[in-house]
Amino acid sequence: MDRKNIIIGILSVLLVLASACAWIGWESDSNRVEELEARLDTLRRQEQRSAVLRSVSSQMEEIAYQQKSISDEQRLEAIEQTKYANEMRERSEIERQNAIIAQNNALESEHKALEAFDLAEKQREMAEHQRIQAEFSKRVADTLSYIALGRSLGSLAMTQYQTGNDELANMLSYAACLYTERFHGDLYYPAVFSSLMQTSQSKNIWSEHHGAVTCLEFIQGNENMMVTASDFGEIMIHQKIGDKLRSSLIFNDKHYDFRFVAVTQLGDILAVSRTGHLVIIRNLKAKTIMPIEMVNHPNRIDMINDGEFYLVSGENSLALLDGKTYKVISFRDLDFKIISASRVDYKPLLFDDKGRMHIVESIDKFTTKKIPVQGKVTSYASSKSSKLQAYGMNDGTIYLIDKKGKITRLQGHRSRISKMKINNLDLYSSSYDGKLNLWVSTNEKIEPMTLFSTGSWIYTFTFDNSKYSVWTGDQRGNITEATISVPLMKERLHKKIKRNFTTDAWNYFIGQNVPYEPFIKGKEAKR
Repeated sequence: MDRKNIIIGILSVLLVLASACAWIGWESDSNRVEELEARLDTLRRQEQRSAVLRSVSSQMEEIAYQQKSISDEQRLEAIEQTKYANEMRERSEIERQNAIIAQNNALESEHKALEAFDLAEKQREMAEHQRIQAEFSKRVADTLSYIALGRSLGSLAMTQYQTGNDELANMLSYAACLYTERFHGDLYYPAVFSSLMQTSQSKNIWSEHHGAVTCLEFIQGNENMMVTASDFGEIMIHQKIGDKLRSSLIFNDKHYDFRFVAVTQLGDILAVSRTGHLVIIRNLKAKTIMPIEMVNHPNRIDMINDGEFYLVSGENSLALLDGKTYKVISFRDLDFKIISASRVDYKPLLFDDKGRMHIVESIDKFTTKKIPVQGKVTSYASSKSSKLQAYGMNDGTIYLIDKKGKITRLQGHRSRISKMKINNLDLYSSSYDGKLNLWVSTNEKIEPMTLFSTGSWIYTFTFDNSKYSVWTGDQRGNITEATISVPLMKERLHKKIKRNFTTDAWNYFIGQNVPYEPFIKGKEAKR
C-alpha cells in the first residue's frame, strides 16, 4: 500500500513536473509568438514610418528644389542688385569726387579772394596810414608854424604897446594868445604871457607904505581884505574894490620893525617885530604891545594845534603863546641858529645853520632831519596833493623834489629866494632880484616864466582866495597885484578890442597864408 502510494506519489510528482514543463513550454512559445508579433508590429510601423519619411523626404526634396529655384532667383536678383548698388556707389563716388574738386576749387577761389581782399585792405590801410602821416606832418608843421606866429605876435604886441599904439597892441596880443592856445602852445611863454598881461592891464601897483612891505596876509572870511606890515612900523588894512585899493593905516610907529603878520581864527592881527615885540590888534582897533624879551630878534609866528598855541621863533630861541591871551607860557633856548622858517603838514618848520631841518611837534619835541640839498635854505614850500617839495637857497637856486624823490635844480633867479608857493603842479617863487617867477613842473624842461618884475626886492607874496591873482610886497613899499589867470586876462583883453583887422593889416601883421578871421562878430573887414 505504501509502495503503491509512493509510486503514485512519484508519478504524481512526475506528472506535475511534466505539466509544469508543458506549461512553461507553452508559456515560452506563447511569449515568443507575442514577441514575434510585437516585432512584426514594430516592423510594420517602421515600414509605415519609412514610407512616411520617404514621402516627407520626397516632399522635402521637392521643397528644397523649389527653395533652390527661389534661392537661385534671389541670388540672381541679389547679384543684379549688387551690380546696381556698385554702379550707384561708383556714380556716387564720382559725384563725391566731383563735389570735392568743386569744393576745393571754391575754397581756392575763396582763398584767392581773401588774399586779394587782404592785399587790398593792406593797401588801403597803408594808404590811410600815409594819409594820416601826411596830415599829422602837416598838422605838426602847422602847429609849429602857428606857435611861432603866436610868439612873434606877442613880441610885436609889446613893441606896439610900448610905443603907445594900444589898439593895435591889443589885437596883436589877442591873436598871439588865440593861436598859441588853439595849437596847444605854452601860454606862459614870456612874449605871449607878458603881452597878454600888459595889454589886458592885469597888473596894478599901489605905493602905500613908507617902509619895505615885509609881510602880507588875507583876512579869513573876507576875500577882498588883507593886512600888510612894513619894516618902518606900519600895519595897514586894505580892501579891494574893483580895480582900486582902499587902504587904512591902523598902526604906525617907526621904532618897530615888523617881519611877520598872522591873522588868527578869531580875526586878531598878530604882528611880530624884530625889536622883540608882539603887536596885537583886535577888531582892527584895540592895540596891545607885548614884549617878548626872551626871544632874540623874533621874525615869525606860527599856529600850533589849530590855534590852541602860537609859536614865536627868533634867531636862537622859541616862545610858546596861549592861543587866546597870547601870553608867553613857555620858553626854550636853541643850540643852533635859525636861518629861515616855514610850515609843513600844518606844523612849524625850522632850518638851522648846520644843514638840518626841524619839524616842531611842540616846544619840547622836534623831529630833526638832514636837509636833502646843499646850501643855505632861505625859503621852503611843499604840497600834499602833488607831493612836491621846493628848497629856495641864498644864491637864488631852487631845488625841486618830486614824489619819487628826484631832485631838479632850477636856475632863474640871481639873488636870495624870499618866498615860494606850490599851486597844484606849479611853483611860484619870489626873490631879492625883484622877479616873481612861475615854474611848470610838468614841462619836460622846467624853465622860469617871469610873471612880472618890480625892479626892487620882493620880500613876500600870496594868492587871493580865488588864486586868480598874486599879490607882492617889495622893498620900496609897493603892493602889486597881478592877474595870473590866462582865461581871465584873455576875457579882459577881448572886451577892450573895438574892431577887427583890415585885410591889409591882417596880411601885413598876421600873414596871407593864415586864413582871415574876425575877433569881433558883426564887424566886416576893410582894406
